[in-house]
Amino acid sequence: MADTRDATSRRLRRLGEMQKTEAVEGASRALRDVWEAGRKPAEIVLRLELIQRPDGERAPLTRLVLPRGIALRFYLLALFEAQCRLDVNEPWANARPLTGVGSWSDFVAIDGAYHSASGTYMPDTKQERTGPDLRVRQVKSALDTLEKLGLERALAVVPRARNGGRRLYEQFSLMKEGGRGGHQTPDTYTVPAPHWSARTITVPSNFFLMGWVQVLNPSEIATWLTLRALSQWAREQHAETGVYLYGKARKEDFGLRRDAWEDGCNMLRGFGLLRHARASALDADPKKGLSASIDLVDYFAREMRERYEPYRWQVIDQRLNEDAMKICTKELTLRKKQLDLAAKQRAQGKKSSTT
Repeated sequence: MADTRDATSRRLRRLGEMQKTEAVEGASRALRDVWEAGRKPAEIVLRLELIQRPDGERAPLTRLVLPRGIALRFYLLALFEAQCRLDVNEPWANARPLTGVGSWSDFVAIDGAYHSASGTYMPDTKQERTGPDLRVRQVKSALDTLEKLGLERALAVVPRARNGGRRLYEQFSLMKEGGRGGHQTPDTYTVPAPHWSARTITVPSNFFLMGWVQVLNPSEIATWLTLRALSQWAREQHAETGVYLYGKARKEDFGLRRDAWEDGCNMLRGFGLLRHARASALDADPKKGLSASIDLVDYFAREMRERYEPYRWQVIDQRLNEDAMKICTKELTLRKKQLDLAAKQRAQGKKSSTT
C-alpha cells in the first residue's frame, strides 16, 4: 500500500504542475489545430500488430510499457498526426519540425524538472530546464526508444549525418505498427483502412483532443487498447456480457503482466473508461458510481483471493468527451485520501495491538 500511496502522490504532483503550467491544455490545443486543419478524423485506426503479433512474439505495445519516458505516447501522437494529414494507404513523410509552434514537441505535455531533495520544481533559469527544451529532449528520447526496439521491430528510424554521425532527429521516419520489418526497404507507415478483417481497431479522436493520451500512464493505455481490441473483435459479447482475459491469454497473447493489467483495469474503471459488465446500455451515464465504487479491500487483497473467473469488462467512450485532466485529478485526489485513511487505520491497529 505504501508504494501505491507514493505512486499516487507522485502522479498528483505531476498533474498539479501540468495544470499550473497549462501543459495538457497547450498540447491539446496544438493537436486540435492539426485536426481542424486536416481531415478531421472521428477515429484513429491502429493495426492490431501494435497490440498482438500474429507470429506469437511480444507485441510492440508491451515493449513500450516503461516507467520513464513518452515513447508509447509519442508513437500514438505520430499516428494521430499522420491520419489528420494523410489519406488511406498514403505513405508517411515527416512534414513537421521538432521545435516551434505546431512542432512535435508542441504535442507533448510534461511536468518539468523536479528536484526530489527539495520537493520543488526547478525554475527555468537554465536553458536545458525550459519547457521547450525539456519537451524536445523527451521527444528525442522517445525516438531513441522506438528505434532501439530492434532492427526489424523498430517503430521509428532516425538517420545520421554523413559527417560525424550526428543523429538527424528532425528527419525521422515512422514505421508501421508491426515494426520496420526484415527487408532492406523499411516498412514505412501508411494510414490503414478501418476494417477488422484487415486487423485494425479504432480509437476516438477525443482520446487525443481531450488530453487522455497525456494523462494516462503507459500500462493504462496498453490495458485500454487491449480491451478495445477485444471489444471490437467480439462486439455482441462486449455489449451483452463484456469481454475478459484469462491469465494465460493475457500473458502469452498480449504480453501483459498481471499487476499492470489489474492496476490498469482498476484505474481505468475509476476514470470512467471501463466498467464491470452489466445489463444497462453502453451509452449510460459514466459518471454514476465511479469514485464511490472504489473498494480498497478488493484492490489490495487480490493476490490473496482465489478467483476462478476473470472480471468481465465493458469499454465506455462517453468519458473521452470530457477534460481528462479534471477527471484524473479528481479521481486520484479521492484515491489518495482513501489510501491515507487506510494507512492511518492500519497504523492505529498496530499501535493498539502493542499496547
